[in-house]
Amino acid sequence: MRILTLNLNGIRSAASKGAFAWLRGQDADVICLQETKAQVDQLDGHDIDIPGYHRFFHDAQRKGYSGVAIYSKRKPDEVKRGFGVAEFDDEGRYLEARFGGLSVVSLYLPSGSAGPERQASKYRFLDVFMPWMQGLGRKKRDFVLCGDWNIAHKPIDLKNWKSNQKNSGFLPEERAWLDRLLGEERWVDSFREVSQQPDQYTWWSNRGQSWDKNVGWRIDYHVASPRLAGAAKRVEIYKAQRFSDHAPLTVDYDL
Repeated sequence: MRILTLNLNGIRSAASKGAFAWLRGQDADVICLQETKAQVDQLDGHDIDIPGYHRFFHDAQRKGYSGVAIYSKRKPDEVKRGFGVAEFDDEGRYLEARFGGLSVVSLYLPSGSAGPERQASKYRFLDVFMPWMQGLGRKKRDFVLCGDWNIAHKPIDLKNWKSNQKNSGFLPEERAWLDRLLGEERWVDSFREVSQQPDQYTWWSNRGQSWDKNVGWRIDYHVASPRLAGAAKRVEIYKAQRFSDHAPLTVDYDL
């Protein structure tokens, strides 16, 4: 099963850069998209179709902000928008598609880089999302949560880790949260199950020559439930074309 995730940094912008032309050729079973930054009724006339796929959106109430989407070959048995916390459900951050005993989630965690107020929101998200993840881990079904988690887990996951230890996305509290999720709670970082190579990033600042010099961060993940340990067989970060400030991350699973 092939699952692909991409933060679009605006679905209309990414479409104009050829994202959907590329996605149509990837033969992914499920495509998870984040930061659509548009309402569904604003998408007419934009190149966002993938023939043969069902598509679902969870838009933020605030126009031009956040939002997630899922495209899938198979029609889901059920689609769930939000995880029950109004502050974040109103921002369009969680979209779950259920296929038999498997759920695939398109997830977009808050970024704290805009300042203390947004960092506080990010911490509130982490506080309520850990119990949610613990609940999912107890269910008799499998989960793959794909998307922009806005946290680089370890020094290998960003180029300039020493100078970023006091910056949002690599703060000790954020990294400890991922330590717990991927350690004590036994969730799986599917990419790192397959690849331990350094210099593998999914996001680059638009400032300077970050993209050209590969001065990036790995903040986009496939996080799989404990029973899916070992299921990831192949991973790819696609960099031959640039559709947004993030790169597509594809994982092939033996499911």
